[in-house]
Amino acid sequence: MLDLFLAQPAQQITAPPIAYAAILPVLIVFGAACVSVLFEAFLPKHMRWPGQVFLSVVTIAAAGVSLALYATSDSAPKQGLTTLSRAISVDRPALFLWGTLLALALGAVLLIADRSVEPGGAFVAQAAIRPGTIQDRAQVGTTGMQTEVFPLTLFALGGMMTFCAANDLLTMFIALEVLSLPLYLMCGLARRRRLLSQESAVKYFLLGAFSSAFFLYGIALLYGYANSVKLADIATAAAGTDRSDTMLFAGLGMLVVGLLFKGSVGPFHTWTPDVYQGAPTPVTAFMAACTKVAAFGGILRVLTVGFESTSWEWRGVLWGVAIISMIIGAVLGLTQTDVKRMIAYSSIAHAGFLLVGTIAMTEKGLSGTLFYLLAYGFTTLAAFGVVSLVRDANGEATHLSAWAGLAKRSPLLAGVFTFLLLALAGIPLTSGFVGKFVVFSAALSDGMAPLVVVALVMSAVAAFFYLRVIVLMYFSEPSESGPAVSVPGAFTTAAITLGVIVTLLLGVVPSFALDWAGAGGFAL
Repeated sequence: MLDLFLAQPAQQITAPPIAYAAILPVLIVFGAACVSVLFEAFLPKHMRWPGQVFLSVVTIAAAGVSLALYATSDSAPKQGLTTLSRAISVDRPALFLWGTLLALALGAVLLIADRSVEPGGAFVAQAAIRPGTIQDRAQVGTTGMQTEVFPLTLFALGGMMTFCAANDLLTMFIALEVLSLPLYLMCGLARRRRLLSQESAVKYFLLGAFSSAFFLYGIALLYGYANSVKLADIATAAAGTDRSDTMLFAGLGMLVVGLLFKGSVGPFHTWTPDVYQGAPTPVTAFMAACTKVAAFGGILRVLTVGFESTSWEWRGVLWGVAIISMIIGAVLGLTQTDVKRMIAYSSIAHAGFLLVGTIAMTEKGLSGTLFYLLAYGFTTLAAFGVVSLVRDANGEATHLSAWAGLAKRSPLLAGVFTFLLLALAGIPLTSGFVGKFVVFSAALSDGMAPLVVVALVMSAVAAFFYLRVIVLMYFSEPSESGPAVSVPGAFTTAAITLGVIVTLLLGVVPSFALDWAGAGGFAL
């Protein structure tokens, strides 16, 4: 038997072709994340912060340049391509999402790097410091800022970019864990209100573990159904097999639970208000903007590439999920007295609006959802930048009562926040209006008029709690012992300015972004 085995001709194993130019932005981010870890190990403590900030900004810029060069070159096929044994799909939606993530990550890194608003930065300098302890300025001067947050940010960014381009479910799961694990750690690093910060990190970790388990079990069921984890193979099996659909839709249901959890879609939203409130505000900005882009990029790819042929069966369920998410976000947002929790419930409502465009399953639905993600990301990033500037002796003053009369203390800051709130409400001449218009138009074109009516009603309800904050800032008298408005440093100023300018430009001249978002579909 052994002689017979040895006599068989050896099969040649060839490495899969890799389109390095196409995936270079992801490689740059992951490579820099590894270098960033080495910075933590070998650089002297006083050199870590400038070194990490420089590396992070240069990494994002280099990845953006490589992305732009590839997207505009003749070597980038309009229909996209797959590489790494079809595990990664580099198509027009992926390029758009990568560009969006890199731009948002740049603003988030600037917020994270700022050390002027909070002396020494928003992150605790000693990871093992006792909860409830607030470091004074002397301690900050000797220990410095905890710079481990920078490699964590880069690893999370690389995971997000891989997640929204993953063409098979196993790669998507690995990317999900790569983007999630750093976020769990980053949520517990707040310098002030340490107990609340660590509590939010634990809640996020535990609920995230449950959602990952759902996601992984869904993959197992789909593999049992299609004998493959690749989205194209699952689509082929779903369209032309005589097997029972029970395993298919059970697997899809569990898979979607994990995706909706990461996108803060109700009723899988329970982590969102607590984590948004407890995490350091720069981390909250990073999560609110970038994680939602990655999550809905993954949802769009999974539903469009893998399950479009079975949309008749699952579309009604997602109708109900979208309605629940919009109602939860709009109604419960009315009851909030904390600014960060209010924006958290706003994100849940916006997740419902995004889901309306996602389930349209048309070119207009795809381009509208991508544009909405771009618009919402920059508005939210700038909004959390503003929140970080209103402070009292205990740190950020996020209770709504502290914002009373803010326009009299700082007219400029109140004006900027008013503009951002109006954008979140979808008022014309802002990106929020254009985003809702294109998403709802796509839904109407696809015969989803009842869902659009619900979305419009919930938009009007949600506008109330945005306007309540505006009225509070302009038509209430400030308290004598009220909070002060910190003078933003250069990094925070740049991040807020970037968000405001993009929000205005996308509201006034959105054609460029809309054309880019609609440049092509998903590659198989």
